[in-house]
Amino acid sequence: MSTISIPVTKTTHSKLSETDFSSLVFGKSISDHMFVADYQNGAWGDFRIVPYGPMEIYPGNATLHYGQAIFEGMKAYKNEKGQVIVFRAESNARRLNESAKRMCMPTVPENIFIEALRQLLSLDKGWVPQEKGSSLYIRPFMFAMDNYLGVKPSESYRFMIFTSPVGAYYTKPVSVKVETNYTRACEGGTGEAKAAGNYAASLYPALQAQKEGYDQLLWTDGKTHSQIEESGTMNVMFKIKGTLITAPTGNGTILKGITRDSVIQLAKDWSQELVERFLTVAELQEALENGTMEEAFGVGTAATIAFINKINVNGKDYFLPEPKPDAFSKRVLSTLDGIKYGEIQDPHQWMLSI
Repeated sequence: MSTISIPVTKTTHSKLSETDFSSLVFGKSISDHMFVADYQNGAWGDFRIVPYGPMEIYPGNATLHYGQAIFEGMKAYKNEKGQVIVFRAESNARRLNESAKRMCMPTVPENIFIEALRQLLSLDKGWVPQEKGSSLYIRPFMFAMDNYLGVKPSESYRFMIFTSPVGAYYTKPVSVKVETNYTRACEGGTGEAKAAGNYAASLYPALQAQKEGYDQLLWTDGKTHSQIEESGTMNVMFKIKGTLITAPTGNGTILKGITRDSVIQLAKDWSQELVERFLTVAELQEALENGTMEEAFGVGTAATIAFINKINVNGKDYFLPEPKPDAFSKRVLSTLDGIKYGEIQDPHQWMLSI
């Protein structure tokens, strides 16, 4: 792969020494630099790495009015040798481009994505936490740049990457409520794209659940609200009677989670029985009632594995026991962490060395 020339303007005041890595709040601390590229006249160009800071856009910016914006979430880690390694970077690059196609946006050549990531992380490698359980969250994103109020795809775009050192997303098991009124996504919509508007639409119902004492929602399908789709901003998995069940991604409403894909691969490696199908709300309640629900957990980049200890179905709370030490969810979390920190073998070559 040929090296891409990316001019660098270094910050004159690093925030690194001012950052308390022992008490990181997710998404609050931002690293020193960011990568920027602009799309004009049908091509990406003007690559640069500059100090993180504000940027100027017009009030008529198309994104502000029509929401042409997509993003990715990924993480970098430090292994025992102090090397910076990134989890499944190529998969994030591919998924960003799938989202771009759905949102009428230009794709980012994978070599540009990866080389920008390499050079940005090489510059800000001091921001990658050393502590186990911490990581450097990476946010690639793209948005429309046209200063035009007509309802049409923009002709100019900006692609950026910045990073943030983070600790654990959830510090305890989470409680969730089955949502049967509001809808996260519907067939034919943008559910499988990582589009900004999807998250904006989820905020109000999630807030109502939080007011009732729940951490997140279990989203159901938009037609009948009878099938479980996702959990908050994560894919979700259930282990019932020894079988792992998770919603399929073929109907366009489920985000093709990279952590989800990784968990499925490990399940196959271990000959864990797994079915990709929709679990109905009725099945969920029955399993909770009769005690055949063994494990329930969310899977995503931010949390990796989020253990679920309480589920509200049709107004009734059901409590799940803490997973046993040999539970699938605990084993898969331990294995993924081991791969990400370079402590165990990486059989599927998921890690990219910077």
